Amino acid sequence: MNLPNKLTIFRILLIPPFVLLLLGEGSGWGWYGALFGGILEYVDYIALAVFIIASLTDLIDGKIARKYNLVTNFGKFMDPLADKLLVCSALIALIELGRIPAWIVIVIISREFIISGFRLVAADKDVVIAASYWGKFKTTFQMVMVCLMIADIPQLQLVTDIVMWAALVLTVISLADYLVKNKGVMRE
Repeated sequence: MNLPNKLTIFRILLIPPFVLLLLGEGSGWGWYGALFGGILEYVDYIALAVFIIASLTDLIDGKIARKYNLVTNFGKFMDPLADKLLVCSALIALIELGRIPAWIVIVIISREFIISGFRLVAADKDVVIAASYWGKFKTTFQMVMVCLMIADIPQLQLVTDIVMWAALVLTVISLADYLVKNKGVMRE
């Protein structure tokens, strides 16, 4: 259990508190309100901080793993899964809060399922499908989009909308890129 793998596990462990913070205010907070009192007006920003910390662990664990040759099978499997869990949890919570249309989230999550299935087929044939630049751009825009939507700053609504549409377009382009570049994987 090396440092990159610990960071991946830490990212997964941050998902439940992140979702509780993000959705808690909308559910009335129950006993949390009495416990946390005055910080409730800042709960979105606390959720945003947790999301940013979790997102940064993704950046850091990969750099450490590659730099110090700490790449493991556990990391190859769990790191992308942790990313998908974090982003999908955030997007689903944002639907609940009315900050993103459900159909956009369906497109984004569908892409993730398709690529995951594609990678499983490739792995069965001993083919490794590396992350593409389109996929990295997509991830960056999705993370920025989620941050903007969590912050929910009215003065930045136009920027938030532009980033959302860019993330959606990059999601579709990165899917097409993976499928075209690796079309031989699906041939029997």
